[in-house]
Formats: sequence, structure tokens, C-alpha cells
Amino acid sequence: MGTAGRTDIDGSERAQRAVVRLAGLVADDQGETDGRAPVVLLHGLSFDRRTWRLVTDALQGIDPGRRVVALDLPGHGDSPGWAAYSVEGLAEGVHRAVEAAALPPPVVVGHSMSAVVATVYAARYPSQGVINVDQSLQVEPFARLVQSLADQLRGPRFADVWARFEGSMHAELLPPAARALVSSRSRPSQDLVVGYWNDALERSPEELGAWARQILGEVRDRKVPYLVVSGADVEPDYRRWLGDVLPQAEIVVWPESGHFPHLAHPDRFAQVLASGRAR
Repeated sequence: MGTAGRTDIDGSERAQRAVVRLAGLVADDQGETDGRAPVVLLHGLSFDRRTWRLVTDALQGIDPGRRVVALDLPGHGDSPGWAAYSVEGLAEGVHRAVEAAALPPPVVVGHSMSAVVATVYAARYPSQGVINVDQSLQVEPFARLVQSLADQLRGPRFADVWARFEGSMHAELLPPAARALVSSRSRPSQDLVVGYWNDALERSPEELGAWARQILGEVRDRKVPYLVVSGADVEPDYRRWLGDVLPQAEIVVWPESGHFPHLAHPDRFAQVLASGRAR
């Protein structure tokens, strides 16, 4: 299946898992395009496409042959870095990769900040749904937090600040294999983190909040199905806010999963991908 912008780079058979280059981004590409919705997987900041392999292996067992593309975002894994990493630009880059893979409108799955990228994708490009893995869409509190830490993030104390963020992810809640996967796949360089958080560092929280509400309004108007999988209880105020701005959003909670519910329960998450419903 040769398409413009798609190049096999390891010679493996696509029936299993091929490592390919799609519009400049390296990806794991498995399965074949058929009547089922293809799935595009986007990892969280500092991680890479390999963090999805517990899920994609489980999916292969219950829904064999479904087309799944797990991307290395720019500057992560085997994908080259970019000069800048705006969320809008990242969504456009993902769309170029989807076109290079000759995919029909996909279900876009984003973990952590990549859920924001997936949400922008659904606002801008045809999609069959979004699965948001443990990411709040209220951007103002995050912007205020990182702006309060701007000097430390950009200075010699970056490692200390990142350790605080990393601790809040609660990887210790994961089973041993998943915990080892998270530990081995995280590469939090200062340039990368500051680059990906540039919007939050440079734009006012109010401006970012207005932008986010506009994006969510476009997803709402497109009637794109939207599922949030959270690893901890969700505050009632946030549930009400999300219900107001994105009425079609469904929230499911898999308790005691920390920031990685998809890795705490890969079989369960694979069922979500296969069925389109939370179980």
C-alpha cells in the first residue's frame, strides 16, 4: 500500500506492525483499512509511540486487523524536532500524517496534552471521534501554573520542576510492566517541554481559555463523539463545565489508575477502541 509521504523504514510486514514514516513523522502502522474506523494514537509529552504497545497488542487479540497508527510526535521518539510546537501546528502535522497513510476519518486518541491536539484535530479535520486520556480541557489553571514556574522551567531548576509534574502522574499505581514502560520511554528534555508548553507560557490564561472554548464549540457543532477516560475521580464542577461546552462528551473513571488509565488497564482500553464504548 504505497502512498505519498509513507515510507517503510524497517522492512517488516504490515500485518503485524511496520515502522513507517508518514509526512516526516515516524509511526507504528498495523492492520488494514476496511469498514472499521481507523485509530490514530498520540502519546503524551516526553513519551513516544511505544507507550501504546500494551494497548495495541491487546487490541490485536480482540479486534485483529484493525488499522492503527501510533505516531511519534515531533521531537519525540524517532521523529525529528520542529522549530516550534503550537497545538494548531501539531494538529496540522497529524493531519498530514493521516493523509500520507491514506486513512479515512479516524478516531483520534490523545494521552495527556496530546488530548488537546486530538481535540483541535476534531475541530479542524474530519474525524469519527476523540478519546481523551486523562487531560483536562480547562486550560486556564494550567497556564497560570506554568507561568508561575516559567523562570524555573527555563532555568537550571528544570529537572526539579519536571520531577514534581512527573510525581503527580502517579506511575507507582501501574502494574510492574506498565510502570517499566513509562519509565523507559520518558525523555523530558528542557527544550522539548518548554517548546511544547510555549502557548501556555506566552499567552494569557484568559486568551487561552477563549481559544479552548472556541475549539470545543467547533467540536460540539461538528457533533464529534467525545470520550474522556480519567484515572481518578473528576470534580463535579469540571463535569458541569464540560457538559456545558461539549454536551456530547462522556466521562468514564477508572479509579486508582493515575495519569495512565490506558496502561493500568490495556485490555479494557483495547475494548474501548474496538467497540467505541466505555465498558
